Amino acid sequence: MMLTRLKAKSERKVAKQICKVVLDHFEKEYSRELGDAWHTVRDILTSPSCWQYAVLLNRFNYPFELEKDLHLKGYHSLFQGSLPYYPKSMKCYLSRTPHRMPSERHRIGNLKKYYLLNAASLLPVLALELRDGEKVLDLCAGPGGKSIALLQCAYPGYLHCNEHDGLRLRWLRETLESFIPQPLVNVIKVSELDGREMGDAQPETFDKVLVDAPCSNDRSWLFSSDSQNAACRISQRRNLPLLQIELLSKAKSDLKCKSDHVVLLFEACSGSPLLLRLQIP
Repeated sequence: MMLTRLKAKSERKVAKQICKVVLDHFEKEYSRELGDAWHTVRDILTSPSCWQYAVLLNRFNYPFELEKDLHLKGYHSLFQGSLPYYPKSMKCYLSRTPHRMPSERHRIGNLKKYYLLNAASLLPVLALELRDGEKVLDLCAGPGGKSIALLQCAYPGYLHCNEHDGLRLRWLRETLESFIPQPLVNVIKVSELDGREMGDAQPETFDKVLVDAPCSNDRSWLFSSDSQNAACRISQRRNLPLLQIELLSKAKSDLKCKSDHVVLLFEACSGSPLLLRLQIP
């Protein structure tokens, strides 16, 4: 069965190694900010085998055999029936026990069958309540998971995916190529603009805007293989709240004068309460 083969492949992967520089930083910061709760957070954060990954099926290359295997293995459909907006075209499954399927390799000309992601990252996508024909901006789109999820919900009239970071931009382009058929590519635009200058450099109007602001990304950062780069990110971390405020404030000021009916959704994630307490002017 397909799921059995995928599981065997996943188990052959080399175990992740914790970056001591990052863990030491977390020990200092989070023990102060989170108190006793840090011990529980730490146990989960440092144990990849406990992490849960949802399986978002690609409606443009639908994996019927895999879906059947997921049901047989006890996976359940996520969110369906529990939210006011949940498009029938979106199919996402989660195991009742911690389990990670392997990511599919990028192959030019072949569409992938599924995308792995944290299930919570679908909530802002669903909150936008995207409808067919709407114009959408994904302001900080890399590496592309939320753009892919948006396209599982509806057929937008236009989707602008912007990503300022060069590496994440390459991931974004590859992700879109791996999941989206050619006819739909024609309604997608990819740019590499600084989101804080978006309204000046790229005057456009949208029905829905998603600002998935750069965040601390604690989980992947903890397993960085480059301790020197990790130390650099520690120093950059303190600038994140200001960057998030600037992105949201710019989006608000630009969109306010262009449309009275635009929906703007801002999202940021971090284990740090201090990084989440934004004061928006």
